Amino acid sequence: MAGHSKWANIQHRKGRQDAARSKLFSKLSKEITVAAKMGDPDPDKNPRLRLAVKEAKSNSVPKDVIDRAIKKSQAGEGDDYEEIRYEGYGPNGVAVIVEAMTDNRNRTASNVRSTFGKNGGNLGETGSVGFMFERKGEVVYGADVGDADTVMMAAIEAGAEDVESSEDGHVIYCADTDLAEVASALEAELGESESTKLVWKPVTTTELDLEGMQKLMKLIDALEDDDDVQRVTTNFEASDEVMEAL
Repeated sequence: MAGHSKWANIQHRKGRQDAARSKLFSKLSKEITVAAKMGDPDPDKNPRLRLAVKEAKSNSVPKDVIDRAIKKSQAGEGDDYEEIRYEGYGPNGVAVIVEAMTDNRNRTASNVRSTFGKNGGNLGETGSVGFMFERKGEVVYGADVGDADTVMMAAIEAGAEDVESSEDGHVIYCADTDLAEVASALEAELGESESTKLVWKPVTTTELDLEGMQKLMKLIDALEDDDDVQRVTTNFEASDEVMEAL
């Protein structure tokens, strides 16, 4: 699996502390508020909001928290948030994309630059590592929905581009502009997905040993600890032995 998928699995396996869970809820709520502000407050009429709500539900965000986040958009909150993407290099030259949502561009840029510097990385210019990734739609299903052939056939029928199946489950990729349509077709065939979102999929990867992975995790943890940071993606590749040793 690609680096970002492995990272998601690490997070999932290790479990989240209550504080981290609260922070995750806050970030997902912010995405819902901004998505509702940019379009219709009805998820059925707003694809971005529909995906944000789906992602929140897959992370066990309570319905009342989701409803409150949508109501905030109607109350004028979310007006001053802007989305910014930062690109840089982590330890051992791993490419890192940081997606942020902020009401203070200077504060966020300063914090992100400082976090890279303190953790063996350096912030680059926009586009400095973006060419190593493709913007894709990603739909994740558990292994229990069917074998690789079943999921591959459903994915082809739905208009997806690629499927990566393993004992952990199935990751289906499609063009970023087709995500809502592909996800709906897959849902009709395979049922509710575990996750549906837009991602940066690595085109080239950087192999890391255990020490390199530990350094990278330290950087990612520090970045994700920033309230303005919504998502961190890297292009690491690591052996199963390294992953198990973390």
